[in-house]
Amino acid sequence: MNRKEYNSVVSEHSNNLFGYALRFLQNKADAEDTVQDVLEKLWIHRKKVEYLKAKSWMFTTAHNAMINYSNKKGRMQLRPELQLYVKSVENQARSFESMEVVDRAVSILPPIQKSIILLRDLEGYSYKEIGQILELSESQVKVYLFRARNKIKKQLKGLMELV
Repeated sequence: MNRKEYNSVVSEHSNNLFGYALRFLQNKADAEDTVQDVLEKLWIHRKKVEYLKAKSWMFTTAHNAMINYSNKKGRMQLRPELQLYVKSVENQARSFESMEVVDRAVSILPPIQKSIILLRDLEGYSYKEIGQILELSESQVKVYLFRARNKIKKQLKGLMELV
């Protein structure tokens, strides 16, 4: 990939990459750092990355970086967070906007399910593209997506019963 192609890829995909990172990490500064790291790595590896596969490479690199970052910082405490969140919702249920509730429901999914939900439902990627990004088969993507949507439904149904 040459400089012109690099700039084209960055211009075309950096906003979507940032949106994905922001939804996954729930922190603007961390998302900006992740995107910056991905762009730096893309520049370093530009001669190895094919122009047509750069988008997939960027999202795969971002996904792996976010998983590593979350594990390193211990931010992925799924079960206890759900319990704390339900208690918080009992106290503040009426003050939440519906999108905040959905964002919260997505944020407590396991990392692979969270990534698939964000890539499919928010970014609009196809099953095939998600499979390439996350190194899964299309059928695995569909199964994880089905399970993630069911978990979100159950969480939202439980929250609605509290209100």
